[in-house]
Amino acid sequence: MNNKEISLKNLTSPHELSRLDMRQCEKLCGEIRENIIRTVMKNGGHLSSNLGTVELAVAIHRVFRSPADKIIWDVGHQAYAHKLLTGRYDDFGTLRKKGGISGFCRPEESEHDAFISGHSSTSISAALGMAEAMRLDGDKHHAVAVIGDGAFTGGLAYEGLNNAGKSNNNLIVILNHNDMSISKNVGAFAKYLTSIRGNTAYINAKNKVEYILGNTPIVGEPIKKVIQTSKSALKSVLYHSTMFEDMGFVYLGPIDGHNISELEDALRAAKKLRRPVFVHVNTIKGKGFRPAEINPGAFHAIPSCGYRKNNPNNDIKDSFSEAAGKALCRLAAKDSKICAVTAAMKYATGLQYFASEYPERFFDVGIAEQHAVTFAAGLAKGGRLPFFAVYSSFLQRSYDQIIHDASIDRAHIVIGIDRAGFSGEDGETHQGIFDVPMLLTVPGITVFSPSTYKELELCMETAFYRTDGVAAVRYPKGGETLTFGAEDTVSYAYTLTKNGNRRLAVGYGRIIHNLYAAAENCDVLKLVKLYPVEEEILRICKNYDEIFFFEEGSRRGGIGEYLLTELYGKGYRGKYFITAPDGFIGQASMEECLDEYGLSAEKMKAIFNNCSEDSIET
Repeated sequence: MNNKEISLKNLTSPHELSRLDMRQCEKLCGEIRENIIRTVMKNGGHLSSNLGTVELAVAIHRVFRSPADKIIWDVGHQAYAHKLLTGRYDDFGTLRKKGGISGFCRPEESEHDAFISGHSSTSISAALGMAEAMRLDGDKHHAVAVIGDGAFTGGLAYEGLNNAGKSNNNLIVILNHNDMSISKNVGAFAKYLTSIRGNTAYINAKNKVEYILGNTPIVGEPIKKVIQTSKSALKSVLYHSTMFEDMGFVYLGPIDGHNISELEDALRAAKKLRRPVFVHVNTIKGKGFRPAEINPGAFHAIPSCGYRKNNPNNDIKDSFSEAAGKALCRLAAKDSKICAVTAAMKYATGLQYFASEYPERFFDVGIAEQHAVTFAAGLAKGGRLPFFAVYSSFLQRSYDQIIHDASIDRAHIVIGIDRAGFSGEDGETHQGIFDVPMLLTVPGITVFSPSTYKELELCMETAFYRTDGVAAVRYPKGGETLTFGAEDTVSYAYTLTKNGNRRLAVGYGRIIHNLYAAAENCDVLKLVKLYPVEEEILRICKNYDEIFFFEEGSRRGGIGEYLLTELYGKGYRGKYFITAPDGFIGQASMEECLDEYGLSAEKMKAIFNNCSEDSIET
């Protein structure tokens, strides 16, 4: 490749980056940013985090040789530059589209994506495992984990650090420190990182000492090289030991994350040490796009409909998330015991209203869903009524805490399960299809799934005051769709609409509106309280010759299968059809997902007419 003609278009391998000079690298970084901004503004996706890691991605690929060296990007929502540098330039316009490239890292997409990503705080543990495997194979390559300061609020990151520091593997942990997770970082660790970032005394003193030694004849240069290699003696004199060093890492930093030369020097030094090294990099989230630099939170994620200038927060105001947040405020106005908990997702789950009105009762625990559930259980045991708002796919991480810390002791907590069902373009790591099968295994739990905003508020009130133990209210991404007099059928239990037929269509949540539209020759049973299943539901179902169950959730272990088991045990021998997704669901728009898995009105109608071969029949 001719260095004078370097561009993303003719970059065939990340290995070619090592041939470029600094000027060419800086030009390439500008081109990467232009591509990221242009694509995300059109397709949606994560903007601020990716603009902040452009130089870092270039430096990593200049120093290390992927895929022999394993590069693991935590969460993966900061890896767009990495994608552009690893052969996906031509496909980058398909980002987050059905059949296109993912907004996160996927090994099946590229050999340069060393590990699946989508949830936070996993990179260090994964990198340590890969480094250990390479050591056992006699492979001298490195495992490199790139993790943001927001992900460092998750407990798994500390578990990984604790084990990695005492290993002797070729492992490098790069902390991308930009002071900005999805919601503002909280907790002692965030303050600790800020104290390191803000203290330049060590850096200034080190530079002065190295300058003096570099200009001292005969002995200066050798001493300088010793200091650059070990740094421990100088650091112990000029700056206190960091917690990372206490855990067994060599600590390098803080380093300017937008200075490729500095980054490369640090990464090459880390590579030579051949032991666990922690590289602390400071970056600016949203770098190169002024609106995102000023307000990185608003540009963390752009919706799939693209950026809208008249919406400074770039979120969809008419949504179940917002409705839940406002309903919680109305309930909290009447009851001072109600508290709200979020795992670094205040705005995304609509809790900004509660945080503003009742700051003393609002708790952002960072990206720590396990802690959030146990903390909520503690609040409950202290006489409070906690509401933990969390994405369905992130709730998966707290399964043990729901069982052990809340359910066994009947701690009364309410979980608001946001993004329940299909979540669209974020793909398999974010699809909320496993919460129902997961929660149905928990003894004593109550699960609601409203289909309108009014029903949502009623279910929340019911969960607080008419249940005990753990209660969950699940609701989808996006807004409500009011059809067929839905506002007149508000219930926290169920609604049966009769058409005088021997066929029954059953569903819950968002898809109930498609079901009303499709079930012209069926009675319709709308479930709101999913679990425990009331005896009245079983009595109703037993009166029908055919039952069609539609579920925007995993078929395996879902409420459809559960209801079938209960009915069969009570002697039902009619026909029973289940339409629900099975397995992991890739990225696609919400409408595409609903249609593909038989949950659009058109596909439901076809199932009623044809008794689809894809359905399960008793």
